Amino acid sequence: MITSLKRFIEAPATVNFILSVILFNAALLGMETSPTLMSKAGAIILILDSLCLTIFVIEITIKLLVYRVSFFKTGWNLFDLVIVAIALLPFGQGLSVLRALRVLRLLRVVSVSPSLRRVVEGFIAALPGMGSVVILMSLIFYVSSVIATKIFGHAHPEFFGSLGGSAYSLFQIMTLESWSMAIVRPVMEVHAYAWVFFIPFILVTTFSVVNLLVGLIVNSMQDVGNKEAAGETTDYRDDVLVRLGAIEKQLDALAPKD
Repeated sequence: MITSLKRFIEAPATVNFILSVILFNAALLGMETSPTLMSKAGAIILILDSLCLTIFVIEITIKLLVYRVSFFKTGWNLFDLVIVAIALLPFGQGLSVLRALRVLRLLRVVSVSPSLRRVVEGFIAALPGMGSVVILMSLIFYVSSVIATKIFGHAHPEFFGSLGGSAYSLFQIMTLESWSMAIVRPVMEVHAYAWVFFIPFILVTTFSVVNLLVGLIVNSMQDVGNKEAAGETTDYRDDVLVRLGAIEKQLDALAPKD
């Protein structure tokens, strides 16, 4: 029976069905935010939502029966278990935040889709390398914030009046969000050569350090993909060797004995 349940839960049709239920449930959770829809079809929406949750619970239960202790050795299984467990918590009037967390069920799309899992795993694998880049970025921001506060703080206290305000203004400049008309040009009306500070800052942060972060993440995703491909190749090779061994045994059994 366990073997049959394993084939069922791992079948592509079952995986696609669970993915469809996740997306359908996400649409239902969005409908619940509409007072108009809830006043007209609120009961039906809640029933369908409970049905989706029931399907998730059944799926987790089958996986626990099939994989037993091995279930808890996979991070994605634990992720699914936590998401479903949050949805099962009793929600009262004072727990509206927890009730809103039900929309986290949509994140189960990540655990179901191999391509999305690869993206998340690549991002997590890039975190150690990103730490060094974040430290470098923090140093650049701290030094730049001190300089900007010293030079521009008196004339433009709304942007650079304090260390924190300068850091926030520089972050806005780094994101290129209205950096020229909203911040830099007003500053240049008083300090004509302010561009000597801001242009190198943008070149270093926006076009260098940020792209370095992107490069680290992309490389990590490629490494994860290569490892998965190598693992699939190894599994295929082992399967072929097992089958060849079985064929060899059959041929030995059929061979005439002296």
